[in-house]
Amino acid sequence: MANANAFDVTIVGGGMITNDLLLPSIYHLQRLGVVGEISICALNNRPLRALKENPQFAKAFPGQDFAAHPALNKAGEQDFPELYKEVLAKMPPYNAVVVAMPDQLHYPVVMEALNNNQHVLCVKPLVLKYVQAVEVEELAREKGLFVGVEYHKRFDRRALIARGHYEQGHFGDFVMGEAKLIEPYLYRHSNFQNWFTCENTDPFVYIGCHYVDLTYFITGLKPVGVSVHGVKGTFPNGNVGYLWSQGRVVFENDAVLSVINGLGYPDEGAGPNEQGLVLYCEGPGKTGLIQHNDQFRGVSHSYMEGLGPGGTVFNFVNPDFFQLGPWEGPGNKPMGYGYDSVAANLGSIGRMRAETAGLPEADALAKRRGIITEIDEKRLIATPANSSINELVTEAARMSILSEGEFVKIVYDGFPRIEPRG
Repeated sequence: MANANAFDVTIVGGGMITNDLLLPSIYHLQRLGVVGEISICALNNRPLRALKENPQFAKAFPGQDFAAHPALNKAGEQDFPELYKEVLAKMPPYNAVVVAMPDQLHYPVVMEALNNNQHVLCVKPLVLKYVQAVEVEELAREKGLFVGVEYHKRFDRRALIARGHYEQGHFGDFVMGEAKLIEPYLYRHSNFQNWFTCENTDPFVYIGCHYVDLTYFITGLKPVGVSVHGVKGTFPNGNVGYLWSQGRVVFENDAVLSVINGLGYPDEGAGPNEQGLVLYCEGPGKTGLIQHNDQFRGVSHSYMEGLGPGGTVFNFVNPDFFQLGPWEGPGNKPMGYGYDSVAANLGSIGRMRAETAGLPEADALAKRRGIITEIDEKRLIATPANSSINELVTEAARMSILSEGEFVKIVYDGFPRIEPRG
């Protein structure tokens, strides 16, 4: 359906998260009239060809397509590392850029988008240093541009219910917890082996950040210290990375969260990964408990053929994160909190366009800034202003893991920063 306030979207990055979540979500928003034209820019055209030839997309989103950069007629082995700059420079202002690059490349792409007057949705973590998060926040506020971070677990109904009860004091105060998120072994055979190396990132930073953010989202407690130990391994191409990690996050009330991560859930296992969160809480004369068994949500399928991540026949199915299913319209529609998160972030951009249509630029800028402040304060959609504790944790985690697990403090006096203990 036509929508005068629809905006174009350019996705920078054509890898796993674009295939599994971002593109199908944006395709659906396109047919709902929220999104206009879709472009995807990647290092080369190999992932773009795979996206265009995905039979699931042809079935779920008949007739929908995207513009590929580089074009598919370019040589597949030819790389274009600076092409995204050309693509973003050609976009009219106040459209949207979705950043889906490896962790260490988020900052330059986000800044390039903002400098070209584009709203931004970035996969987590936003950046790897707190000072960069502040820079992003300040530039976006100056220009009245929305920046969202795709911490989709904030939109899990379990998290929303837990936060509501926590805010009412129904659990007491968080004191001790454990989180785990182990991704499948097959990640080691993907493009991860080209960038998931020791000098760039680690499992705590890449996926552990989800549960650190979720604990902060539920409790409102700030982390004040981090230690992370990593276990190195070799990818099939010979690159060395941290394939496992164990982190300890201390919060401002002296609560502790243990975080276990890795790229090693068995491909033959029933689930696509293993994940969950347990928070123990203390109250007057009793304790409270929040427990989310996220790897198994009560749905099991046994197929005639192997359809699981490693070709497994028996599968634990997660109906809550992201699935494609029948609906009243053509093809299939995305369902789950992964889609809800993308829709909420991009919907905020649509709201800005609708509420500033026809206004003089000075009035439009003031209106956009007001909407940004409202989103920041609501603390549902992750933004640089309400989720930058994650950049402090990320920065501390990188210092810790590279110094063999030394405890690193997070200090909030004055300009927030990290400091080695002692």
